[in-house]
Amino acid sequence: MSSEAVLTVRLVRSFEHRNFKPVVLRGVNLDQKVEDFIAFVKNDVATRSGLPPPFKKFDYDTMKIIHQAHGAKTNELVMSLEDDEKLILRNGLDLRSCGIANETELGFFKMADYEKYKANPKTVW
Repeated sequence: MSSEAVLTVRLVRSFEHRNFKPVVLRGVNLDQKVEDFIAFVKNDVATRSGLPPPFKKFDYDTMKIIHQAHGAKTNELVMSLEDDEKLILRNGLDLRSCGIANETELGFFKMADYEKYKANPKTVW
């Protein structure tokens, strides 16, 4: 099994406004820790050309699995609000043990915004 994968990270700025941008990362080591991967993505986003400044400067702090290759997709437009205990990545674990595999799509967001939206899942437009 390869330790490198192609992952898509969906940068979520607003759940209510459905404001997100996907970023494709190639050659991601699945044996690295979640906190190391989060630090890598934050650095990559801050220095990536082509992303609008609001996405580069946003205070992302949590990742959640949105979709895995050959699996069912959610009907939610931004990401599913269910199975948080299983799908939110926990610090201290490596990506592979969290269920990350090649072509997994992850949401990267601010937990406080997610909890607020989950309590009242209404979109503005």
